[in-house]
Amino acid sequence: MDNPGPQGILGSMKIDAEVIVVGGGLNGPALALALARAGLSVIVVDAQPARARAEAQFDGRAYALAIASKRLLEAIGVWERVVDKVQPILEIKASDGRPGQGAAPFFLHFDSAEIEEGPMGFMLEDRHLYSAFLQAMGETDGITHIPATTVTGQGADAAGITVTLSDGRTLRTRMIAGCDGRRSGTAERARIGRTGWSYGQTAIVCAVDHDRPHGGIAQQFFMPTGPLAILPLQGNRSSIVWSESDENAGVIAALEDDAFMQVLRPRFGDYLGDLRLAGARFTYPLNLTLADRYFAPRVALVGDAAHGVHPIAGQGLNLGFRDVAALAEVLVGARRRGEDIGAEDVLERYESWRRFDSTALALGMDTVNRLFSNNNPALRAARDLGMGAVNAVPALRRSFIRQAAGLSGTLPKLLAGQRL
Repeated sequence: MDNPGPQGILGSMKIDAEVIVVGGGLNGPALALALARAGLSVIVVDAQPARARAEAQFDGRAYALAIASKRLLEAIGVWERVVDKVQPILEIKASDGRPGQGAAPFFLHFDSAEIEEGPMGFMLEDRHLYSAFLQAMGETDGITHIPATTVTGQGADAAGITVTLSDGRTLRTRMIAGCDGRRSGTAERARIGRTGWSYGQTAIVCAVDHDRPHGGIAQQFFMPTGPLAILPLQGNRSSIVWSESDENAGVIAALEDDAFMQVLRPRFGDYLGDLRLAGARFTYPLNLTLADRYFAPRVALVGDAAHGVHPIAGQGLNLGFRDVAALAEVLVGARRRGEDIGAEDVLERYESWRRFDSTALALGMDTVNRLFSNNNPALRAARDLGMGAVNAVPALRRSFIRQAAGLSGTLPKLLAGQRL
């Protein structure tokens, strides 16, 4: 008796979509668009109501998008929807700092004029980026968006994986992509463990209006209790990511707005003139969390589900977009070759591409945070001299600029501005 080969069996199985993306934040929609534009069918299961973030008012939450991330957004049809809402990052300045004392005499200064690609990055509010993703998904064939729904179960077998939803439905797919954050239910159900630790720090996120223009300059002050990032938004407005010890952050977050600004101003300085709070304030506990593996049978992890990192360099979303570009390229290539896109050897290609890079960057940011988040005089002197030395060598500066812009290493096609 003749038996059909693996592809014959797979082809006869009824599926609802070739890929189910679990998580509708930013990485999930980006992956769905990359896959759908290459011809794959995708279902996005989103725990949040569809319009909640898209219709939100300004709240200060924003992202620093690297040049490589901009290229991905261009390739998947999102950049054109947000280009009038971005603020280019023209310069980056980083230095030691202490409340009320301003920046240290030695610092790093990166200027976009030193590279050929233009601005080193772009600041974009969360609400605008999410809205653009939502619109793009709604206008792209091959994507089904299921909002206000969670995944409650998943079970893989030789031919596919079955997903159970909170509304009682079951869906069948070739593989699922877990884009559901640091507490990934996808990873937990796949029995993928995690390694990590708390930093004992909390990020306070908000925005401020100021009298003087920022000139497209992003500032990073390394305070003894944690870094303070001042990131330019459109107009005379900046986004603040202020890392403090858990104890200090709890006290500061509980203050009324006027008292909060009295604590922030000495850390911020007066280089932008008078400051006024704009929008809401948010707090996020900071920790490092790395998945022990990036894949399991018919499951791949993307973004924070694979690696949750310190926001010290603003690379969290950019790392996620690197995962998106790599996984999309692996899956699209496998499908075109007639392979089972959920097979172990296919998903292993994704892990081998992304795990070392993302782990190295996560641990690198961990080291920088530990080195700078203290008030040790010897360490302070050594790191200030180190920053001054790097700043004095043009080749080193350009290397750091290109890395921050996401232009170093072996880039997936979408990050190089190429379509799949």
